[in-house]
Amino acid sequence: MSRTDILTGIKEAEAKAEAKVQKAEADKKNAVAEARRDSVKGIQDAETEMRSSYESAMSKEKTVLENERNKKLATGEKEASNIETASADKEVVEILKKEFERTINVAS
Repeated sequence: MSRTDILTGIKEAEAKAEAKVQKAEADKKNAVAEARRDSVKGIQDAETEMRSSYESAMSKEKTVLENERNKKLATGEKEASNIETASADKEVVEILKKEFERTINVAS
């Protein structure tokens, strides 16, 4: 082999090596970019799931609180009605008692 053939062979080998290095770097960049995309997608999916879970839990809790509120309102309304009825009965008793006493005082 002549010297030019050897140098040509070396240059070809260097060119092939350089091409392999460039391809490897491009593959590395693509792999990193894909990993980033997958990572971002994973984060977005996790945030979406978390948001959905949060909204579901809040909805359930609001329903529980609304039911509890309604029960307490019903109990309060019932107690208010009982108090109103009791006070009305007392007023009637007082009026009848005064009328009875007035009648007795007039008869005496």
